[in-house]
Amino acid sequence: MTAIDPDTLDAEARRTRLFTRLNKADAWFQVFGLAWLTPILRAAAGDNPRAQLGEIWRLLGVPLLAIGLFLVAWGSLAPKVQTSLGAVPGPVQVWEQVGELHKDAVREGEKAVAFYERQDARNAALVADGKADRVRERVYTGKPTYYNQIWTSIKTVFFGFLIASIVAIPLGIAAGLSVTANAALNPLIQIFKPVSPLAWLPIVTMIVSAVYTTNDGMFSKSFLISAITVTLCSLWPTLINTALGVSSIDKDLISVSRVLKMNTWTKITKLVLPSALPLIFTGLRLSLGVGWMVLIAAEMLAQNPGLGKFVWDEFQNGSSQSLARIMVAVFTIGIIGFLLDRVMYALQSMFTFSNNR
Repeated sequence: MTAIDPDTLDAEARRTRLFTRLNKADAWFQVFGLAWLTPILRAAAGDNPRAQLGEIWRLLGVPLLAIGLFLVAWGSLAPKVQTSLGAVPGPVQVWEQVGELHKDAVREGEKAVAFYERQDARNAALVADGKADRVRERVYTGKPTYYNQIWTSIKTVFFGFLIASIVAIPLGIAAGLSVTANAALNPLIQIFKPVSPLAWLPIVTMIVSAVYTTNDGMFSKSFLISAITVTLCSLWPTLINTALGVSSIDKDLISVSRVLKMNTWTKITKLVLPSALPLIFTGLRLSLGVGWMVLIAAEMLAQNPGLGKFVWDEFQNGSSQSLARIMVAVFTIGIIGFLLDRVMYALQSMFTFSNNR
């Protein structure tokens, strides 16, 4: 009988542990759209490099090739299309505006710093002269930068999405558990689900203006108008999917809850929610995507701060750089939408065993 070299056993054990870690990491790579990293790491670890090269080409090479072809086609065709704002900008012109928007943000930041330094110096001088009662703290009111617009839109969509989730999930659970509740909610869902945000916006604007009369509240009126519009348009996917997930629970589990004499709260938290979570998260992902699209339209129409207003202002501006800046915003909106979906999918992967993407 041939003796097995201990070093060989150690090497095989290390190799096994390495590939176990790679398999665990691959699940998260899939979540964040980085699946192409797995074959690269496997090839580096010596796991059938030829096969891994094929996977790298499929997961990374083909998408990069498609993007390259898109950029070439865009750069070739764009100059041939003339608009009222000039030729459609190509990739180079759009990238240049990315840099210009960043420089604008840096300059605005420097102005804000200089403003507060002057204010602090003036207030210090007043205190030194014994005029502390004349000290004033003012907020810098310069124009919002591109980054400010992005942050405003993200805050607004998450606030509206949070309200929608708080409303939709309990209603969905009630509709899934009770035939009567489902019969009551279904007509409302069918009527209001198809309503465009452009129809909700004037109604929300008038109601918020009538009810929220303070000028120094926690939220500005423009923020509330955009957020509530997002809520009204984005709650339906979560409500519908929650109801579907709850109604699809194995009837045997419901029977067990009756045998164990579980109260309603225990039944919902121990049986209903864990079983329905995959579909609930699917609804949440859909709602967040709908909310993001609705928000941009609402900001454009109502001229509320955010990326939508940035797009409309550039369109109204009509300068030679406006179209390129609008295209920067279009790519920004798309990338943020993708990242929001990945964040929701990461949460779904943490709390459920669903493989839905």
